[in-house]
Amino acid sequence: MEDTKKILGIKSWAEEDRPREKLLMKGKSALSDSELIAILIGSGNKNETAVDLAKKILKSVNNNLSELAKLSVRDLIKFEGIGEAKAISIIASLELGNRRKGAEAIIKDKITGSADVFNYFQPQLSDIKHEELRVLLLNKANKIIKQEKLSTGGIAGTIVDIKITIKAAVENLASGIILCHNHPSGNTKPSSEDINITKKLKEAAKLVDISLLDHIIICETGYYSFADEGML
Repeated sequence: MEDTKKILGIKSWAEEDRPREKLLMKGKSALSDSELIAILIGSGNKNETAVDLAKKILKSVNNNLSELAKLSVRDLIKFEGIGEAKAISIIASLELGNRRKGAEAIIKDKITGSADVFNYFQPQLSDIKHEELRVLLLNKANKIIKQEKLSTGGIAGTIVDIKITIKAAVENLASGIILCHNHPSGNTKPSSEDINITKKLKEAAKLVDISLLDHIIICETGYYSFADEGML
């Protein structure tokens, strides 16, 4: 009698229980998160099926896909059966999901309020573990010309270069700009530095006839708008 229980592979399951076959038979919405991840990784290890391994990975992040998206290749390859290629597949798939959310957020490409800015940037900024500063450049109709990354900082802060920000706006003939950065800590409250730099940027933009329309601080589930709070 064998000392260890033999783990049956997915191919030995009933057809309706196999993730790929289940997707074909019942549609993508019928699959659980772990089954979708199992399709991405393809196989498990000598002790676990791909689905079991996917469940273990999800359990490590409390079954939260947003937290899963924050894991790096180095984090994922700690799981037995996950090599670099499988880790990259998981990360790439989650990034595509984020980009889809961003593409759907503002189909009209026009900013009408702070919620539009949050929906535009949240998929891009909420998952990263360091602060990043972006500027959204708008024309007179408040339609998006483009966004630019201004700086990347550490966990606790990033640097705002007023000259670079104004230069980007002038070169792209922007009439209005919206500053946006994330707080990895989850606290949307602006720091004293956030408040001071917002005031300085507003005055500098005014000199070249450009309006600072808002400064948005983004966290995973919420945001702070300087305009909404009467801070501009």
